[in-house]
Amino acid sequence: MWLSDTQKIGVALTTFGSLFMMLGVMLFFDGALLALGNLLFLSGLTLIIGPHKTFYFFARKQKLRGTMCFLGGVLLVFLKYPFIGMIVETFGFLNLFGDFFPVVLTFLRQLPFIGTLLSLPYVRPVVDRLAGSRVSAV
Repeated sequence: MWLSDTQKIGVALTTFGSLFMMLGVMLFFDGALLALGNLLFLSGLTLIIGPHKTFYFFARKQKLRGTMCFLGGVLLVFLKYPFIGMIVETFGFLNLFGDFFPVVLTFLRQLPFIGTLLSLPYVRPVVDRLAGSRVSAV
């Protein structure tokens, strides 16, 4: 699958946004880094999937609670309440993107070292439960 130039820029913005958010959390919830990370993440997501699909993703009825929490958390970070904002934003993020965790887990299990680690007998059930994936009868 080839990405257009706009989508490549979106991937870079999303990556930098995630890194800025992680750095902001590591630096004791630095509000400026968290706000910059939020802006980069949202603009990168918009560039990757397009403005119309982004709007429809966030505006779906099933995702309304996650959207309100995520955007409310972003607003709280902008209003200088970074700790509370990140808690609310994380809850919204899990509600919005929780459906993708089994797909990500399946991809990670195909990687050489990580796949072996995730398939260990005591690790597999825990990771399956955290990702919410269906347990197959093997």
